[in-house]
Amino acid sequence: MKMTMPETVRHISFVPSAEFSAAREVAAKIQQAGFPAMLVGGCVRDLLNGVRPADFDLVTVAQPEELAALFPGCCRMIGACFGVSLLRYGAYEFEVATAREERNYLDGRHPESVRYTADLARDMERRDFTINALRYDPVSEILYDSVGGLEDLERGVIRTVGVAEERFSEDYLRMLRAVRFAARFRFEIAPETWRAIGALSGNCTRLAGERLYEELTRMLTGSDPARALELLRESGILKAVLPEVAALYGVEQPKEFHPEGDVWTHTLRMFEHQASADANLSWSVLLHDIGKAPSQSVDSDGRIRFFGHETIGAEMACAIAERFRFSNADRDAIVQAIRNHMRFASVREMRPGKIRRLLADPNFPLELELHRLDCISCHGMLEGFVYLLDCLRARSEHELPEMWVTGKKLIACGCRPGPAFKEVLDRTYEAQLNGNFAAEEEALRFALEFFGNRDGKNLPPRA
Repeated sequence: MKMTMPETVRHISFVPSAEFSAAREVAAKIQQAGFPAMLVGGCVRDLLNGVRPADFDLVTVAQPEELAALFPGCCRMIGACFGVSLLRYGAYEFEVATAREERNYLDGRHPESVRYTADLARDMERRDFTINALRYDPVSEILYDSVGGLEDLERGVIRTVGVAEERFSEDYLRMLRAVRFAARFRFEIAPETWRAIGALSGNCTRLAGERLYEELTRMLTGSDPARALELLRESGILKAVLPEVAALYGVEQPKEFHPEGDVWTHTLRMFEHQASADANLSWSVLLHDIGKAPSQSVDSDGRIRFFGHETIGAEMACAIAERFRFSNADRDAIVQAIRNHMRFASVREMRPGKIRRLLADPNFPLELELHRLDCISCHGMLEGFVYLLDCLRARSEHELPEMWVTGKKLIACGCRPGPAFKEVLDRTYEAQLNGNFAAEEEALRFALEFFGNRDGKNLPPRA
């Protein structure tokens, strides 16, 4: 694609940070060797917005082997197919890309061929959005814009470089990035870019789960996750990649408990109240009610019910976590929070032992905050939350004591581990926490009674 837009050149000075100064020194050294080198992409956009960049990337016409010769022992290639090198300079690392042009994308991500170019403007033509295709020479303090990115940045517009359908077909993830940038900067998506997203959104199903997880997590922990989710739904992307969540739109709820509206509206409201940019909390909020769509029923008197939605939702969340390749620890924490999110409504009726175990659960902080967001985003009843806060004020009193009866002690008394073994230990410990035993000997006698019948089928009722 040949760009016909005249290039804008502007002299701009930025207040340098230590990392900016290091990047400028890298650019200067490459330029002194006879190769153009500039800052490019998100760091230039953020500098213009007055935001400190998370990192500084550079583009140059020097090829990877030439960079390696300029910075011996400090430069290694990390993207052999794309000519990207990782350069360590002092305390910082910079990604340095060799200017290139790409052709014939066949799989929605990888180009069939990559060709280096000596024209940095040509490299800008292959980038995703105009606001990310600005380049800045930190040595001469000159900004170059060959794609209209400055105007779009000033007007607050997300627009692809060139033909939107072509840019998105090169990498389908760019459609999600358009949504994320629009939500993050509170920009509008250009009409032609938005139409292309709607037409191609179904192709997002071809993206790897890990890439979807990373991009969605950035949205959910960003500055405006509710807007990001609305854009995902309206564009069709949500239905393609998370149909379980898209199904929440229009699922009505009992108005006496949910005056805010349907399940979708309730979920968005939780994000509006969320103060912590914690990934597991954000995913727990997003998925906590996904079991309501398949479990919804209506009584003969017209009352809407969602029997077992927390259990159904936990199973669905587990499948989603597997699909998006969550870590095992994150998957387990989120699934547990979803499975348990209804139990907090009855905490004031719980036995003391159960409360103590609840407070000592490593997942408790996540579950408590999910409960708070759930309550303030619908009926506003926070009695259970306040009660648990009162319990936490004396947290040291709620640290769990050592178990008087362990599996080793039962085995030493002749008990053979079997199907009832874990239940016996759990019940005995709960009774201990409830204060039912004066000494360890009483707890042991209590536990051994469970083994009167060796197969463990005839267990006595809970103490």
